[in-house]
Amino acid sequence: MKKLLLIGIDTRSMLNSALKLDYEIYSTSYFSTQDTPAVKNQKIILKESYGESCGEFENQFNSEILLEVSADYIEEVDYIIPVSGVSPTDFSKNDRKKILGNTEIGNIENKFKFFKEIENEFLTPMTFCVSDIGEVNEIIKSYSNTRFILKPLQGSGGYGVQLADNDLNLEFNDSKYIMQEYVTGINLSSSVLASKSDAKTIINSRLLTENDFENNNSFVYVGNIVPLSEKSIMSDVENIDEINYKMNETSEILSKKFNLIGSNGVDYILNENGLYVIEINPRIQGTFECVEKSLKINMLEAHIKACQGEIIDVGKPQYYSYKKIIYSPVRNKYENINLDNIYDLPHVGSITEKSEPLLTIIDKDKDFEKLYKKVELTSEIVNKSIIEYLRGTK
Repeated sequence: MKKLLLIGIDTRSMLNSALKLDYEIYSTSYFSTQDTPAVKNQKIILKESYGESCGEFENQFNSEILLEVSADYIEEVDYIIPVSGVSPTDFSKNDRKKILGNTEIGNIENKFKFFKEIENEFLTPMTFCVSDIGEVNEIIKSYSNTRFILKPLQGSGGYGVQLADNDLNLEFNDSKYIMQEYVTGINLSSSVLASKSDAKTIINSRLLTENDFENNNSFVYVGNIVPLSEKSIMSDVENIDEINYKMNETSEILSKKFNLIGSNGVDYILNENGLYVIEINPRIQGTFECVEKSLKINMLEAHIKACQGEIIDVGKPQYYSYKKIIYSPVRNKYENINLDNIYDLPHVGSITEKSEPLLTIIDKDKDFEKLYKKVELTSEIVNKSIIEYLRGTK
């Protein structure tokens, strides 16, 4: 039996799918949740315990540590699938040969290189590379009628993205950023399966950020809804078939242009000017479980087969599926919440700091309105439980 290593920030969802396949499974993750399947060969960085803080992810996570503790696994296994938080470029050239997925992605992960490659072919935001505050101010002065955002040159999930305005609080510390025209609109995403010879968009989704719920200029990813329809786009948009067609076509062209294989995501912003290409995620995406529930497929199997040259046949979506990440509104000690549509559960008694991810709601239904109400009701119950906990501590 071949040995397969899953490595990344959180391997829970991939483990559930992997255990249905004919592999001996290895796993290294940063987070450990109550509902993470236990496997014989498993390493977890963050040891949650009663009364102890889980800390702040951005300040504590380091992909190099994941690789260090996985050194023996990496040597032992036949295949490796890096998930969110670990780049194929973090591995040695020899170890990259074991990766099921993309390995040469420097011109995608470097957001400035990515935009320079596509700006003459697709609708994209005006983009600059900046390395100090003086360059930022000069661009703002030169384009006084344009709003800008700053993004880390490399990164994902909307972390570290902020508006470039007079209240900008940013220390470069030898880091580089891209300064990008702030395009407002509807966040969308495609899920694409690609082999060395072909690419197929299997589903499109409504991508959700904190700004969709709070209108607070936060660009942090909080979830998605699949498939994309007149209802799930949650905006007054009439030409949804045309939008889906354009997304399918563009995502497949981009997949072939960058020689992608396996499961990949392409993110867009839609507004009155058209469909802006924002970024490619050259790995399994956060839509993973929603796609599985909607299409009734094993996405990990689909990813592996695509890497090996076969793009599986995918029928029409059978369900709407909605994922929503709940970030803790306050510092909170987790107590059990008994609901059947919540995942990534902290260990009982562990402390989640304010604004850190607490848990994930994932559900499905053939009726979009019913699904939306279920997920939002669960969100209200979770937030109410936090308030009740706070009252009990006063």
